[in-house]
Amino acid sequence: MHQPDAVLPDLRNLVAENEALRARISHVMEQAQRNHEIMCRHQAFDLEIVGAANFPQLVGTIFRLLPIISDLDSVTLSLVDTDADIYTVMHKLGVDFESLPDLLFCEQAVELGFDAGDRPRPRLGPYSRAEHGAMFPHPPEGLQSVALVPLLRNKRLIGSLNLASCDIERFTPALGTDFVEHMASIIAICLENVISNEMLKYIGLTDPLTGIYNRRYIDRRLIEEIARARRQDYQLSFMFIDVDHFKQVNDKVGHQAGDDVLREVAARIKMELRLSDALARFGGEEFVVLLINADLRAAALVADRIRAGVADKPFDLAGGQYLNVSVSIGVAALDTDARDHAIEGVAQQLVASADGALYQAKEAGRNRVVMAQ
Repeated sequence: MHQPDAVLPDLRNLVAENEALRARISHVMEQAQRNHEIMCRHQAFDLEIVGAANFPQLVGTIFRLLPIISDLDSVTLSLVDTDADIYTVMHKLGVDFESLPDLLFCEQAVELGFDAGDRPRPRLGPYSRAEHGAMFPHPPEGLQSVALVPLLRNKRLIGSLNLASCDIERFTPALGTDFVEHMASIIAICLENVISNEMLKYIGLTDPLTGIYNRRYIDRRLIEEIARARRQDYQLSFMFIDVDHFKQVNDKVGHQAGDDVLREVAARIKMELRLSDALARFGGEEFVVLLINADLRAAALVADRIRAGVADKPFDLAGGQYLNVSVSIGVAALDTDARDHAIEGVAQQLVASADGALYQAKEAGRNRVVMAQ
């Protein structure tokens, strides 16, 4: 005979198991949804860094987005920069490193602390100021765990992606590292590509003989600065510099020593300029200088310091030769009455005015400064 009371415990167990199963399914679904959202955020991050047009945009995107999408309390980036080549080029291209305090450089890969070998592994574990201070020079209060992930290109260690959290359980030695290694590999590819492109850009804007900028750079910079001067209402001046009797210099000491003279002239000009000013070799023995926030008289004073700096001390050339060198300089200032004129035409007029003043300086006997009227 059927006994309903005996069935009840089994039914209750079945209902409880069903509810537990539903709870587990709900939890798995929620976890899957969270994972999907995380994956979508990281895919968007990957697309953004792959599309970065230059070095500051790439590094800035990493620092801006990675802490948000990965729920991190600190992210820094260490780059191996032997002989400071990357830093020097980026600085010359106008990168503001003060706005990137979490971008770090080291001279040798061994300073990053990874095990030697073809494929160094990420280092995960508790945060220690003594051990990790170099990787996190400005740590937020309460850091507990870190992940130092090597950036590798063709088995070469180019840097380290440094992640930190205030959660002690976030990064433990037992944690799988496939995900962070995948992210680091994409960042490494993007870094190598954008650094290579910036290096090529720098080479294309630099005079190989003197190491200063070339005419292509100054043409572009002049347009940018005139537009900025109009917006921010400051003055610009431009100077044209020519090495006096340079053909005679080559005839007297030879073309190799003539190249040394050009390099030394560039160095002496640069000594009198501010970081905001721009010096370029315009062609042959001609140099130009763009002075930011300087009127005509202030520029003329700088020009005379340059003239004296070149003329007052003989050039010490190879082989124990000494040579007296001088320069002539023409100086012009931006016409503030031409604010409504096309920038390209204003730029051409500024260069032409300085060139005309230079011609007057040479006609008047050289080794002098003439201001355009």
